[in-house]
Amino acid sequence: MPRITGVDIPAGKPTYISLTYLYGVGRSRAIEICRQLNIDLQRRASELSDDEVARIANLLDKDFLVEGQLRRKIQQDIARLRDIGCYRGLRHRRGLPVRGQRTRTNARTRKGVRKTVAGKKGVKEMR
Repeated sequence: MPRITGVDIPAGKPTYISLTYLYGVGRSRAIEICRQLNIDLQRRASELSDDEVARIANLLDKDFLVEGQLRRKIQQDIARLRDIGCYRGLRHRRGLPVRGQRTRTNARTRKGVRKTVAGKKGVKEMR
Protein backbone atom coordinates (compact mmCIF):
# COMPACT_ATOMS: atom_id res chain seq x y z
CA MET A 1 0.00 0.00 0.00
CA PRO A 2 1.71 3.21 -1.12
CA ARG A 3 1.65 6.10 1.33
CA ILE A 4 1.30 9.65 0.00
CA THR A 5 1.11 12.74 2.27
CA GLY A 6 0.31 10.57 5.28
CA VAL A 7 -2.52 8.59 3.66
CA ASP A 8 -2.42 4.95 2.59
CA ILE A 9 -3.87 4.75 -0.90
CA PRO A 10 -5.48 1.45 -2.00
CA ALA A 11 -3.00 -0.74 -3.85
CA GLY A 12 -5.41 -2.80 -5.94
CA LYS A 13 -7.10 0.08 -7.72
CA PRO A 14 -5.92 2.08 -10.75
CA THR A 15 -3.61 4.94 -9.88
CA TYR A 16 -6.04 7.74 -10.76
CA ILE A 17 -8.75 6.18 -8.56
CA SER A 18 -6.33 5.60 -5.68
CA LEU A 19 -5.27 9.26 -5.73
CA THR A 20 -8.86 10.33 -5.08
CA TYR A 21 -8.53 8.91 -1.55
CA LEU A 22 -6.50 12.04 -0.73
CA TYR A 23 -8.58 14.93 0.62
CA GLY A 24 -8.66 17.64 -2.03
CA VAL A 25 -7.95 15.36 -5.01
CA GLY A 26 -10.89 14.42 -7.21
CA ARG A 27 -11.02 12.47 -10.44
CA SER A 28 -10.07 15.30 -12.78
CA ARG A 29 -7.16 16.43 -10.61
CA ALA A 30 -5.93 12.83 -10.25
CA ILE A 31 -5.99 12.39 -14.03
CA GLU A 32 -4.17 15.72 -14.43
CA ILE A 33 -1.46 14.61 -11.98
CA CYS A 34 -0.96 11.27 -13.74
CA ARG A 35 -0.73 12.91 -17.16
CA GLN A 36 1.67 15.58 -15.89
CA LEU A 37 4.02 12.90 -14.50
CA ASN A 38 3.57 10.50 -17.48
CA ILE A 39 2.11 7.74 -15.30
CA ASP A 40 -0.27 5.27 -16.94
CA LEU A 41 -3.76 5.85 -15.55
CA GLN A 42 -4.69 2.15 -15.55
CA ARG A 43 -1.61 0.88 -13.71
CA ARG A 44 -2.38 -0.36 -10.24
CA ALA A 45 -1.11 1.72 -7.34
CA SER A 46 0.81 -1.33 -6.08
CA GLU A 47 2.81 -1.34 -9.34
CA LEU A 48 4.11 2.19 -8.78
CA SER A 49 7.82 2.43 -8.08
CA ASP A 50 9.13 4.34 -5.06
CA ASP A 51 10.43 7.00 -7.45
CA GLU A 52 6.95 7.54 -8.95
CA VAL A 53 5.34 7.73 -5.51
CA ALA A 54 7.96 10.32 -4.49
CA ARG A 55 7.29 12.33 -7.68
CA ILE A 56 3.56 12.33 -6.99
CA ALA A 57 4.15 13.46 -3.37
CA ASN A 58 6.51 16.24 -4.49
CA LEU A 59 4.04 17.50 -7.10
CA LEU A 60 1.20 17.53 -4.55
CA ASP A 61 3.33 19.41 -2.01
CA LYS A 62 4.50 21.94 -4.55
CA ASP A 63 1.40 22.68 -6.64
CA PHE A 64 -1.72 21.71 -4.68
CA LEU A 65 -3.30 22.13 -1.25
CA VAL A 66 -4.27 18.67 0.00
CA GLU A 67 -5.07 16.93 3.27
CA GLY A 68 -4.12 18.89 6.43
CA GLN A 69 -3.16 22.11 4.67
CA LEU A 70 -6.49 22.25 2.79
CA ARG A 71 -8.52 21.42 5.91
CA ARG A 72 -6.67 24.15 7.84
CA LYS A 73 -7.28 26.72 5.08
CA ILE A 74 -11.01 25.94 4.97
CA GLN A 75 -11.28 26.29 8.76
CA GLN A 76 -9.41 29.62 8.61
CA ASP A 77 -11.77 30.88 5.90
CA ILE A 78 -14.81 29.94 8.01
CA ALA A 79 -13.26 31.60 11.10
CA ARG A 80 -12.64 34.77 9.08
CA LEU A 81 -16.30 34.85 7.98
CA ARG A 82 -17.39 34.43 11.62
CA ASP A 83 -15.05 37.16 12.85
CA ILE A 84 -16.15 39.79 10.36
CA GLY A 85 -19.79 39.01 11.19
CA CYS A 86 -21.03 38.62 7.64
CA TYR A 87 -24.22 36.70 6.82
CA ARG A 88 -22.37 33.52 5.86
CA GLY A 89 -20.38 33.71 9.09
CA LEU A 90 -23.57 34.00 11.15
CA ARG A 91 -25.03 30.97 9.37
CA HIS A 92 -21.88 28.98 10.14
CA ARG A 93 -22.02 30.08 13.77
CA ARG A 94 -25.66 29.03 14.16
CA GLY A 95 -25.18 25.73 12.34
CA LEU A 96 -27.68 26.55 9.60
CA PRO A 97 -27.35 26.12 5.82
CA VAL A 98 -24.98 28.68 4.36
CA ARG A 99 -25.83 28.65 0.66
CA GLY A 100 -29.44 29.83 0.58
CA GLN A 101 -31.29 26.56 1.15
CA ARG A 102 -34.68 26.59 2.84
CA THR A 103 -34.89 25.79 6.53
CA ARG A 104 -38.64 25.56 7.17
CA THR A 105 -38.48 21.97 5.98
CA ASN A 106 -35.41 19.85 5.26
CA ALA A 107 -31.98 21.20 6.34
CA ARG A 108 -31.71 18.24 8.71
CA THR A 109 -28.05 17.68 7.87
CA ARG A 110 -27.09 21.07 9.29
CA LYS A 111 -29.72 21.36 12.02
CA GLY A 112 -29.44 17.81 13.36
CA VAL A 113 -32.18 15.53 14.63
CA ARG A 114 -35.58 17.13 15.17
CA LYS A 115 -36.19 18.60 18.62
CA THR A 116 -39.92 18.22 19.30
CA VAL A 117 -41.53 21.09 21.21
CA ALA A 118 -44.54 20.06 23.33
CA GLY A 119 -47.85 21.93 23.20
CA LYS A 120 -47.38 23.49 19.81
CA LYS A 121 -50.15 21.69 17.88
CA GLY A 122 -53.22 23.85 18.53
CA VAL A 123 -54.45 26.83 20.48
CA LYS A 124 -55.82 25.81 23.91
CA GLU A 125 -59.26 27.05 24.84
CA MET A 126 -59.44 29.78 27.44
CA ARG A 127 -62.39 29.91 29.96
